[in-house]
Amino acid sequence: MTKTEMTTRILFVDDEPKVLSGLRRMLRAYRSEWTMEFCEGPEQALAIMSQTPYDVVITDMRMPVMDGADLLTEIRELYPGTIRIVLSGQSEQERILRAVGPAHQYLSKPCDPEFLRATIRRVSLLSQRIQKPEMKALVSRMDSLPSLPSIYFELLEELKSEDASVDCVGKLISKDVSMTAKVLQVVNSSFFGLPVHINDAQHAAALLGLNTLKPLVLTASIFRQLEDSRVSAAYLEQVFSHSLEVGGIAKALAKAEGLGKESADNAFIGGALHDVGKVVLGDNFGQEYVALCQDSEAQGNSTSELERKQFGATHADVGGFLLGLWGLPQEIIEAVAYHHEPDTGIDEGFSTLSAVYVANLLCSEKAKSEGQESLIDEGYLARLGLQDRVEAWRQIAEELAAPV
Repeated sequence: MTKTEMTTRILFVDDEPKVLSGLRRMLRAYRSEWTMEFCEGPEQALAIMSQTPYDVVITDMRMPVMDGADLLTEIRELYPGTIRIVLSGQSEQERILRAVGPAHQYLSKPCDPEFLRATIRRVSLLSQRIQKPEMKALVSRMDSLPSLPSIYFELLEELKSEDASVDCVGKLISKDVSMTAKVLQVVNSSFFGLPVHINDAQHAAALLGLNTLKPLVLTASIFRQLEDSRVSAAYLEQVFSHSLEVGGIAKALAKAEGLGKESADNAFIGGALHDVGKVVLGDNFGQEYVALCQDSEAQGNSTSELERKQFGATHADVGGFLLGLWGLPQEIIEAVAYHHEPDTGIDEGFSTLSAVYVANLLCSEKAKSEGQESLIDEGYLARLGLQDRVEAWRQIAEELAAPV
């Protein structure tokens, strides 16, 4: 295998030669794992990409003739499988709004080399779980997900109101899995310079504020109407209802097992987003994917096995890759990507991933016939020393489901 085949190919784009020289010096230590090209301006970048494929494009935002947002829009159309990152010192809201769609992530200058390395490595590893290049391209091309019609239109009306409330906006967003994923992508971008990752949709809305949320939703269209999707409202409602239930149980389990507030909040978001890959697959394959899910349920087969056979990736792979591209917190990404394979994680005790894994199976058990054996992997629980906790967890789930 040649060096080019073994390394990640990254194209850096900036119109200032001094900036490119600085990047070369700063990233010299990574030449063994990255094949890097540095080019002056978007026109040269597009010419280079027409000759050689690149896994990642990292561009400045403010450039003459064609800025970073225009460049990444072009790359999304021509090379949809490419990871697209803005690395810029510019912070004008108008420019950020333009980058929200075509850019997977927005990183601020100066950027710590190790942070950049971790960002690229995380997404590259998640992409390796998707076998078909066309599926990677499909996920990479997505800049929004379909939202429930009732919540979408209620949100629009609230934002257009003269006495709009950020608290009300946050509550509406938190009820919609697609909106939650997108607003967390935006608030966790380096543009906002927050010292910690945000893992709560209502908190995210409060931090963004109405002055930012209004143009994001009304102008930049970070949320998408269901009518643009191939998935039905009934299917979306079913996925969202299950997901929010899993999120609630996962958070309760995390608290019961002594995890801190941040991990408990991550467990809720991880649970709420654990099936976001089903939204992606349903959005792109419509009835074909719905039929696959129905066949799986009718035949008692694993949905993941059918997905991998038909699409070259499971919904967990797809969801984890998308959220990795969007730069969500690592704990949440792992909970989504590995919620059917918790042993893939490296945790030695009960974790956010554990909470989402167990919560999902407890919800699935309720839908099965009484007396059926537990779906939870006893070997996994034994490794964590938690095999005696299942009944307590089941009790927590039942109490949450009980009518008040």
